[in-house]
Amino acid sequence: MLRGTGHGGGDARRRALEHRRSARRRLPGWIWWLLGIFLLVGLMLFVLHHNQKEQFRPPVVDNGSEIEEVPHEKVNFTEELLSSTSFARQLADQMTLAKAYVILTKEHGNLQLAWELSSQIRNCQRLLSEGAVSGRAITRDDAHPIISRFARLIYKAQDAHYDISTTIVTLKSHALALEERAKAAIVQSAEFGQLAAESFPKSLHCLTVKLTEEWLRNPKHRSRSEEQQNSTRSVDNNLYHFCIFSDNVLATSVVVNSTVSNANHPQQLVFHVVTDRIHFGAMSTWFLINDFKGCTVEVRCIDEFSWLNVSSSPLVRQLSEVETQGYYHSAGSKNPEREIKFHNPKFVSLLNHLRFYIPQILPNLEKVVFLDDDVVVQKDLTQLFSIELHGNVIGAVETCLESFHRYHKYLNFSHPTISSKIDPHTCGWAFGMNIFDLIAWRKANTTSLYHYWQEQNSDLLLWRTGTLPAGLLTFYGLMEPLDRRWHVLGLGYDVDIDDRLIESAAVVHYNGNMKPWLKLAIRRYKYIWER
Repeated sequence: MLRGTGHGGGDARRRALEHRRSARRRLPGWIWWLLGIFLLVGLMLFVLHHNQKEQFRPPVVDNGSEIEEVPHEKVNFTEELLSSTSFARQLADQMTLAKAYVILTKEHGNLQLAWELSSQIRNCQRLLSEGAVSGRAITRDDAHPIISRFARLIYKAQDAHYDISTTIVTLKSHALALEERAKAAIVQSAEFGQLAAESFPKSLHCLTVKLTEEWLRNPKHRSRSEEQQNSTRSVDNNLYHFCIFSDNVLATSVVVNSTVSNANHPQQLVFHVVTDRIHFGAMSTWFLINDFKGCTVEVRCIDEFSWLNVSSSPLVRQLSEVETQGYYHSAGSKNPEREIKFHNPKFVSLLNHLRFYIPQILPNLEKVVFLDDDVVVQKDLTQLFSIELHGNVIGAVETCLESFHRYHKYLNFSHPTISSKIDPHTCGWAFGMNIFDLIAWRKANTTSLYHYWQEQNSDLLLWRTGTLPAGLLTFYGLMEPLDRRWHVLGLGYDVDIDDRLIESAAVVHYNGNMKPWLKLAIRRYKYIWER
């Protein structure tokens, strides 16, 4: 009983354990399924996160090493347009051809085709501009639609008998027409510019009229003017003498005022002003009713110089000839390609050429400084009188920093009279602020040299006109170079003069058409004259 009972109890315990073991084996299966799913999802998330970090990781830079990951490199778009294998070059070539066909189609009345070509040209220009801005090369995918469309339109134009020969003839005629229009525009702009340069502002004209009225109304002015001319100061070589030849009252006043304002001893300055008969009263009145710090201003009329006549001056004789008058004073020119400015009577006026007669005008003086009426003085000019000229007649600032300011620029060296006596590479120099040794002038008989060259140029084959070419020949070998800071030129045409050069200049010169008293003056320099 006991054994049976014991065996029976042992079997029951064994069956219970086996039952529990079998139940424990079924539970891990579900767990493993869940664990597998979680592990798979976690592995995918890990891989995705790792890839994102690699993608956005900044490039690592070591000292002395290059960036591992280089961004999109920009291309040189100019090189792209020049490259025969680039799509940009192909687009540009097709656009050029299309522009030619636009002209042809318009001339033949095919406005629809002209509009289609123009539209495609705009698309091409837009693509090229985008490529230039972005700095990337134009790809085949970008260019293919436009190139294909261009090809169809150009074929359509060619099929309409706009062949290459027609294109060449038409474009050649257009080029010739444009060239003629350009020439006409250049001549017209030169004429307008010259008219503007020759025009006299209304305010200055009114000033001249009022001063002339005052001169005629008040006899005291005339008596005082005679006293100035007979003053002993006008012939005193211990004083500093300046000469100005002009018909512009206000411009002459600026020259005188700027000179005395910068002089250490303005009472020692004497100005010899020569003008024409029309402006003599106004010029005299202005300098009589205004005081310029105690300096002496002598105003004379050119008509006083009886020695300046047809028999003594080749220029006076040439101006009296009908052909010369027609050349300089005619409203129109038979040759429109001539420079318009050389038809300006001012270039051959006697006032402009009086600089070659200074020893005759001022027979008692030894040294004199000549000033143009379009200069402004910024420093004391009395130091010029102590400069050693080494026996030369004139002191001037050279202008041959550039090759085109040498003698060959101004003179006709194909003429044997010039080429046999003058070196074409001689440095040119500037009129407008010059110191003259009148003793050396008289000794070299320089005025006779001027007459000689004027006679040689009676047919205008040596030079066209103006005083500078005549001066270059007259004072050839008789010029002493001055420091460049004495005379700075170009304020009447050059907008890019260095400010430091202007500030250091003793005299600034408004040579050119853009005079400071005109509306077309260069605004940047106008304040120097106005102050």
